[in-house]
Amino acid sequence: MTICPAISRVILYVKDIPKVAVFYETFFGMKRIESNDPGWLELESPSGGCRIALHQASKAQKSGAAVKLVFGVKNVQAFKEEAAARGLHFGAVHVVRAPLGHEFANAKDPAGNSISISSRGLKT
Repeated sequence: MTICPAISRVILYVKDIPKVAVFYETFFGMKRIESNDPGWLELESPSGGCRIALHQASKAQKSGAAVKLVFGVKNVQAFKEEAAARGLHFGAVHVVRAPLGHEFANAKDPAGNSISISSRGLKT
């Protein structure tokens, strides 16, 4: 039997943990998980999924490495408009017609990490 573990967290190396935490709290409703670990903060979504861990980047370490966080939303355009009203601006909504028929839009967090909102797998 092969063990297939679930993804429990994605670690982002960032220079400014509080600033990036506020971004994910404000625009995606994530909640802080209290910890006494310096240089580490975890966020979780009230609707489930894996956690985002913010880890203090060293001076030599680059923020915004090759990673993209995708947040599933049923209505990409509506979420994009709501986020824009609160200060987060996504790029154009891209429509993928076949075979899955979904939409997505991209932006960056304050640390330069790529984020996306996508309806992939959520439309009925």
